[in-house]
Amino acid sequence: MTHELANIFQKARINDQLGIKCVLATVVHLEGSSYRKPGVRMLICENGSMTGAVSGGCVENEIKRRASSVFSDGSPKVISYDGRYRLGCEGILHILIEPIRISDAFLNYFEGVLKKRAVFKIDSYYEIGDEITGHFGSTIHFENRSFKLYNDSEIHHQDDLQIFSQNLNPLFRLMIIGAEHDAAKLCETASLLGWEVTIITSAKNPKELKDFPGAKFVKYQEPELLEKNIDEYTAVVLMNHNYALDLKYLLRLHQEKIRYLGVLGSAKRREQLKNDLLNYASNIDLDFFESIYSPAGLNIGAITPEEIGLSIVSEILSVFRDKEAYSLREIAKYN
Repeated sequence: MTHELANIFQKARINDQLGIKCVLATVVHLEGSSYRKPGVRMLICENGSMTGAVSGGCVENEIKRRASSVFSDGSPKVISYDGRYRLGCEGILHILIEPIRISDAFLNYFEGVLKKRAVFKIDSYYEIGDEITGHFGSTIHFENRSFKLYNDSEIHHQDDLQIFSQNLNPLFRLMIIGAEHDAAKLCETASLLGWEVTIITSAKNPKELKDFPGAKFVKYQEPELLEKNIDEYTAVVLMNHNYALDLKYLLRLHQEKIRYLGVLGSAKRREQLKNDLLNYASNIDLDFFESIYSPAGLNIGAITPEEIGLSIVSEILSVFRDKEAYSLREIAKYN
């Protein structure tokens, strides 16, 4: 969700500079089930444009229509949307609609937080109801500073309001080591999810950022000099198509705590890599092997580079979400 929020803030700042008013819609409470959960947000602008979504597309126009009063009087409000008879989602959404203004100072601070890969929190104050106004609004808390999303003034909220609190993690990062055609396809797929993608290649295989649609960085780093800034929100995939090179990168990475380390190749190749790792790094922590997923990807019958990229991204999601992959039709009971 962090990448969605970043897009909203950037768009709100651009519109503010153009003199276009914007409001922020946040799902703060849900009764029953819905396509998306509390914490999803969308930006609605006075010129009719929208950024983000709070559902599959069926609620947005209704929120846009009912946001007109917030544009006219600047008063935040909460609306309720009963989707049980219109959407088939079996739920009632409670949505906070509030003015939003993003200053250069705030945006620069926020981008600095993203660069430092720090966790932050948003508190949204509201009441359950439909078409009710009040001292509602959202506050974003960083490690050392807090901001109201409408302005940077001192924060005041009524004590009797309900609070929806949401912790947001750094942007999810994918490090792809390799720069061939299949790496470009994996990069493109991952970027569609809002992941921050870094391509690692060598001077022997020169590539540019334009060769990888959606990538944030392309870096030339030999195995011995590979940066070690992998955190708990980072996945790594080796796509060198070169056994000796993969082994060198694994020897560089084996002391890192990596939750997902995908390696292309067969199961036989995987076992050979493990044996050679033990020979060259006798002190290796055996838990490191648990982080290696090879052959990388879920078994979805992938054949083309695009399909293989999809299978790898799907496996990464299942690992980081602690989910065992299976068809949703196998769910035996209602949640």
